[in-house]
Amino acid sequence: MKNEGLQMILIAIVTAIAGEFKITPFSGEVFRIGLGSSAFLLCLLLMRHLPYVYTGIITGITVLLFRMLEDGIISHGALSFSASAQMHLSATFYYIAYAIAMSLIKHKWERFHPFILGLFLSVIDLMSNELELLARSFIFNSPYMFSQQLVFITVTAVVRSYFVVGIYSSVTINQMRVLHCEQQKRIEQMLNTNSGLYGEVFYLRKSMETIEQITAKSHNLYEKVNGTGLKSYARTILGITQQIHEVKKDSQRILAGLLKLFDRDFAAEMRLAEVVEFAIKSNLGYSTMIGKKIQITSDIQTDYYSDQYIPLLTVLNNLVSNAVEAIEDQGSIRVGAYEQGYETILTVSDTGVGISEQDKEMIFAPGFTTKFNKEGFAATGIGLSHVRDIVHSLGGDILLRSDEPGSETSFVITLLTNTLKKGA
Repeated sequence: MKNEGLQMILIAIVTAIAGEFKITPFSGEVFRIGLGSSAFLLCLLLMRHLPYVYTGIITGITVLLFRMLEDGIISHGALSFSASAQMHLSATFYYIAYAIAMSLIKHKWERFHPFILGLFLSVIDLMSNELELLARSFIFNSPYMFSQQLVFITVTAVVRSYFVVGIYSSVTINQMRVLHCEQQKRIEQMLNTNSGLYGEVFYLRKSMETIEQITAKSHNLYEKVNGTGLKSYARTILGITQQIHEVKKDSQRILAGLLKLFDRDFAAEMRLAEVVEFAIKSNLGYSTMIGKKIQITSDIQTDYYSDQYIPLLTVLNNLVSNAVEAIEDQGSIRVGAYEQGYETILTVSDTGVGISEQDKEMIFAPGFTTKFNKEGFAATGIGLSHVRDIVHSLGGDILLRSDEPGSETSFVITLLTNTLKKGA
């Protein structure tokens, strides 16, 4: 509440100062058309959380006191306090009336088109101005010149209201762009996280299946050895079996924890082109980070929504990052997508060092890698064997096309379109 009070006082001061940029349209009248009204309206539009009626009262009183102080300074005290207050009191009614009218449409104007909003604000401005003039006629016991004033005040109200609506719309659009940018960053972060988690979860599930098979074989071996009377060997094998089972339970706990990290609610589906664009954008940053000049382009000839975007992104991310690492200093990578019959074909091609003949036969073998760091440790990525397994889990296939070292290397992924297409 304290913060709101300071904000209302700030609005009142800004309005009072802006009101000094003015014209006096009617001869012999103190009634003015100034920027104070525009500043007041813009503040109300931008600060909708404030209580409008209280804001109008504070602003009206502040404007009155400000103008009285101004009169005292200009007249060197010749103008009495009561005369100055009487002269400017009607302006207080303007801001109070304006604030009350704005409070009536406060929770509705977001549904209005800017043109309709401008029309409502013009009517509010016109009515508040007329109330101010009516108050002046009572205070000074002067005639109320409605017909002579109406046209000028109406035009002023319309111009002023639509001018402020234009500024407000520009500010709102800019805020929406900033918000969209932040949301886009959050989506990209979640996609990156989910993509990485998907690869790790897929790898862990596969490892758990292997552990399950080893446990079963170990237990069978225990029963056979125990049946031969070799009790000490049997107990040793049983102990090993129990340890393997404990590893399996630990893996299950890790898997459950990883699955909790998935954010499945932010997007139920994504377009194929968006998946490709994200993979390209992510790896452009990666190539820049490791100091390579790489141009990554796309050739998207088909596009549709898919709910399998996480495994697709995991596969493309790994293939494109492998292509980035295969290029020594500079080169190009092309990611393509097109339909052929009932199938969708995804391709990742690069102008890197290529793949030797002896490596072609081993490229999809589990544990195979050609990437080692300076200390001689192998890369920790999920590997092409797991990329292939993810593709196979979607009912597809992946092939390598590389004629000779130094030529363009391409990985071609073939998937059934009905498996990928949302609603198919």
